[in-house]
Amino acid sequence: MTSNSGLFRRLWRSALRITLAVLAFFFLLWWFGMRMPGRNVSRAAQLSAEEIVLRGELAAYVQKLAGEIGERNMQRYPQLNAAADFIEDSFSRAGLRTRRDSYELDGRACHNIEAEIPGTSPEIIIIGAHYDSVFGAPGANDNGSGVAAMLALARRFARKPTGQTLRFVAFANEEPPYFQTEQMGSLVYARRCKAHGDRISAMISLETIGYFSDAPRSQTYPSAGIRPFYPSTGNFIGFVGNVRSRSLLHRAILLFRKQAKLPSEGGALPSFIPGVGWSDQWAFWQCGYPAFMITDTAPFRYPQYHEATDTPDKLDYDRFALVVSGMEKTIAELAK
Repeated sequence: MTSNSGLFRRLWRSALRITLAVLAFFFLLWWFGMRMPGRNVSRAAQLSAEEIVLRGELAAYVQKLAGEIGERNMQRYPQLNAAADFIEDSFSRAGLRTRRDSYELDGRACHNIEAEIPGTSPEIIIIGAHYDSVFGAPGANDNGSGVAAMLALARRFARKPTGQTLRFVAFANEEPPYFQTEQMGSLVYARRCKAHGDRISAMISLETIGYFSDAPRSQTYPSAGIRPFYPSTGNFIGFVGNVRSRSLLHRAILLFRKQAKLPSEGGALPSFIPGVGWSDQWAFWQCGYPAFMITDTAPFRYPQYHEATDTPDKLDYDRFALVVSGMEKTIAELAK
């Protein structure tokens, strides 16, 4: 009997230690990774006159990419090139000098499209979005929304003085089968930046930022461990980075929240958690650069994710415009 009691006590102590270790892990994860600075808001703001204009501009960009050009990838190579031409022309119309950073894939040229606004300091902020769509989808939200935001932001910064250099880059081949491979456009680009010695202080990946829902339980998460810390309603914009990018992400979300435009949530999380590295910021992490993603969380909220029904009519252009308006001011402050 004594032997059984001793065994029970040892098992109980072991279970208690494991429980306390798990609780400590999640407390530290929340404290360092999920606790964000600044006061959040509970609802979207009303659009200003300037944001109403921006809303129309974003809708036109998305319609061009996903409505007129449509599916654009290596299986739809002419459409992929048409999207590259449209992005390049849009940069040029904004008064920006463009550059094609090209590489070869399966015997065909692929192009990362770059436009730069030189600053007074050597540091560079990259604002990037991939312009390809997944096979079988026109990609209005994924990632016509990100490209539209990038083009609108480039147009608004084109004639403004800036401290750090702002570099706007549209990346090819983010979607499978090239995702997180040697052929991923942003990885090719980030490695070239590293080889050139570019001093990149921040990379901001604009990834699926046009869908929001006020329905209860409209938001899911990739891991049960983080679910209790975040809302179950998909009415917010997400700031997602890895642990090493925590300082940058905290500064960015604080600046965004000061404007009280839209609910926001953030996480500087281990990159092995599904979803954390699911865009072009991952490529810059591989080269040691701080980077984070702005996202509506795509597969954890958007019913049309990677579907043929990802069309321009599915986006919420009012809240989409608030995201871009908020990021314009956030980037301006980061670049000082």
